[in-house]
Amino acid sequence: MKIKLLPSTFDERGRSRPEQRLTCYLVDDRVALDAGSLALALTDPQRAAVRDVVVTHPHMDHVATLPIFIDDLFSQLTSPVRVHATDEVCEMLRGDLFNGTLYPRFHELENEHGRVLEFAPFETGQEFGVAHLRLTAVPVHHAVPTVGLVVSDGGATVAFSSDTSQTEEFWSALDRLPRLDALCVESSFPNSMRELARVSGHLTPETLAAELSKLSRAPAEILVVHIKPSFRETILAELEALEIANLSAMETGRVYEW
Repeated sequence: MKIKLLPSTFDERGRSRPEQRLTCYLVDDRVALDAGSLALALTDPQRAAVRDVVVTHPHMDHVATLPIFIDDLFSQLTSPVRVHATDEVCEMLRGDLFNGTLYPRFHELENEHGRVLEFAPFETGQEFGVAHLRLTAVPVHHAVPTVGLVVSDGGATVAFSSDTSQTEEFWSALDRLPRLDALCVESSFPNSMRELARVSGHLTPETLAAELSKLSRAPAEILVVHIKPSFRETILAELEALEIANLSAMETGRVYEW
């Protein structure tokens, strides 16, 4: 399985920068997990291949360029873009994003080949298929309804916490897995802002360490994401101070393979 955290910030030469302002993972050049930077960072072959987007929650940094992605492809689509999310989040996307005011109701529109957008609801705790992958969504604790994801291609298994503060069900689900090759987990704020992290549904390095201690066995690799750019250097130093050997900040634009 190949996974890339798509960049959302670029330098004057168009090269990706490490700061992460939008969230979107590309899996095997075919499936997107969230869509924050989806329309910004794909190659032309990837843009032609991606037709499935799994949305963990409706916050703007996770869905910002989903409408632009569909808009760009509108006349070229021979099959619809399928947006996979819980029923509740699908309804939020219809009402708050594809509502005819903020952006067109693409789920009601067609090109010469048919529909350009379809919603594909899934239920938490039940495995479902997306392209060649098998996924399970697990509720986590955030400011809006949010799920973490367990993703497998039949060989490797990778988990994504999405945005979360202290939670329980997600870690229990990971402990039941026969294998876990990697975990992408958030740490948004520095330790000094623990109360803001708590009320907004996020983790700090200290609370991340406490959450990881809920696992009976550590995954082979722990990649920290959703680091607020304004506090990046402080958070990186605090993560290093945890002295967790297999933990590092995930690099935007790098292809990880398991």
